[in-house]
Amino acid sequence: MHLTATRRTEFGKGAARRTRRAGQIPAVLYGHGTEPQHLALPSHETFLVVKDHSNAVVTLDIEGAEQLALVKDVQRDPVRRDIEHLDLVVVRQGERVTVEVPVHVTGESFPGTIHQVELQTLTVSVPATRIPEVVSVSIEGLQDGAIVRAGDIPHPEDASIEDDADAIVVVISVPRVSAEDLGEAEETEAAEA
Repeated sequence: MHLTATRRTEFGKGAARRTRRAGQIPAVLYGHGTEPQHLALPSHETFLVVKDHSNAVVTLDIEGAEQLALVKDVQRDPVRRDIEHLDLVVVRQGERVTVEVPVHVTGESFPGTIHQVELQTLTVSVPATRIPEVVSVSIEGLQDGAIVRAGDIPHPEDASIEDDADAIVVVISVPRVSAEDLGEAEETEAAEA
């Protein structure tokens, strides 16, 4: 994914507002001991890059010079959800990065059971150019009481899961009805009769 970036020479809230009014997103690129670079990115193209992949790796064209960068932080307007600012980190081809990747449950557990995702993301160390969008966890056919731990999950190619191997990711159980729920159900039935 390529984004054309221009250098910003003005800083502060007012300058950031002017950048956003011009249809661009203020961003800062830092890392590898370099001075932070203040950039402006095209709003719509940047939104398309980060909307589905929070760990997107992009090639920035900064006034003719190309730089590989990892999206590290996206700040959004709390109401409109517009992107207000991006933090980007310089990465080099083949370099490994550690990122949070969302857990995605696949398959169906045993009939009559439900699954509870205990860890929404896993910390993964992976080459910067091959960051997975999700870590898939299969629950196919798992029965009541089954627990999927971080160490049980097959990790994506060239990646390692950094979370504690004993960390619980998904739990399979049969939904339990409490005595209070039963009492409410009986009261509702009596009222309807």
